[in-house]
Amino acid sequence: MPKRELALVLVAAGRGERLGAGVPKALAVLAGETLLAHSVRNALAVKDLTELVVAAPAELVEEFAQIVVEVANQSEADVDIKFVVGGDSRQNSISNAIDAIQAEAGVVLVHDVARALAPASLFERVAAAADKTGDGVVPIQPVVDTIKRIVGDHVSETVDRTTLGAAQTPQGFDLNALRAAYDNPAADFTDDAALFQSTGGKVIHVAGDALAFKVTTADDLKRAEALFEREYRSGIGTDTHKFSDDPTKVLFLGAVEWPGEPGLEGHSDGDALSHAMVDAMLSAAGLGDIGSNFGVDRPEFAGASGSVFLIETKRLLAEAGWQVENVSTQIIGNRPKVGPQRERVQAALTELIGAPVTIGATTTDGLGFLGQSEGVAAVATALISRVKARLTA
Repeated sequence: MPKRELALVLVAAGRGERLGAGVPKALAVLAGETLLAHSVRNALAVKDLTELVVAAPAELVEEFAQIVVEVANQSEADVDIKFVVGGDSRQNSISNAIDAIQAEAGVVLVHDVARALAPASLFERVAAAADKTGDGVVPIQPVVDTIKRIVGDHVSETVDRTTLGAAQTPQGFDLNALRAAYDNPAADFTDDAALFQSTGGKVIHVAGDALAFKVTTADDLKRAEALFEREYRSGIGTDTHKFSDDPTKVLFLGAVEWPGEPGLEGHSDGDALSHAMVDAMLSAAGLGDIGSNFGVDRPEFAGASGSVFLIETKRLLAEAGWQVENVSTQIIGNRPKVGPQRERVQAALTELIGAPVTIGATTTDGLGFLGQSEGVAAVATALISRVKARLTA
């Protein structure tokens, strides 16, 4: 490991449009945490790290700082952490970050937040080589596919893949040598090794790591998710409410209004479907039930919409590390007729809990108060999961 100061630049200002997550790439969620959190946790596990500089989008610096501080508080590392605003290119973001490094000399590692699962051992391998040689260091993974050189529509030749390698990050450099390279770049390069070489610097390679693959597309994110062992649990919930005698009361089922149907009695809005879902999710997570969390002794929930309970339940699960995989429900009663509203309600509930919701329906063949059209019952089964163990750094 380096005997000199060791700084790390984490490039996290990219928009990640190809990922399609609807948020900047660093905030995309993997196994219940952002890519930023994964990256920082592994970085802080690096031995002898003294500085961490995160390049973030200007409008998200505060949000990034909250995530990083939370991860840092869980770590025993003594690292000086700071944030800079990213530039209009990766190269400009790194330049801003290098300017913020306080060390006057030492080794600097440059890492992409997209390679969030790169283990601490890879950082240490790169840092040790950069410290020992003074050269630029790139982790390389062997190319396993047969590579063809193409010209237009034609394959011109087969390239000897033993002479090729796929570059990863972190890449390591003598701090002052990389500073000098960034002082007057000849062009906008795709990685720091290319920039370093353009100024006459020598670059060597060390073994890469399969976990340091780049998360660029939705399929990459699924691949990363599959690496985490998950624990699964299921839960069942039921609820029943009678129809109201108040002709002005509106029916809500699944947090959606059902026009032309009588409303249901209840402390809240009587939404039996949403309430059954809440009980199913809470039961699966071992977090009690709707009564213990939102009981009639809670005046703030009087008349509350089913959406309030669903959103709060999702938050409670997330706090405990759980995510909802899917919820299957069934409405029992003669009315309302589910078929005409099924797609609309399923879509609304799926959006609310962030997981697929399906709705079935049945009757009691005229038996009991449900068969006499005096009310509505609902049954729900929820499947939830959480990461069983983090990947080791």
